[in-house]
Amino acid sequence: MKTLQAVVKSLKTPKTAIVLVETKWQHPIYKKYVKKSKSYACHVENMELTIGDNVIIREVRPMSKTKRFQVIEKVEEKK
Repeated sequence: MKTLQAVVKSLKTPKTAIVLVETKWQHPIYKKYVKKSKSYACHVENMELTIGDNVIIREVRPMSKTKRFQVIEKVEEKK
């Protein structure tokens, strides 16, 4: 299963957190590092989160139309 580190972006719906995953990759021709970001809807249960927390998410079976990830643990609180 795929696990990713992300930052909590939104907590507007119950049991769902929108998280932002940022990845860096090197451009094959220009050799410059490019930052790419993507948002995922994640299932959250029995965990107190705030916007800006760093979390680890894991790929799971589809839980709804958009939720394919689940928050596993909180790595770091918002600074």
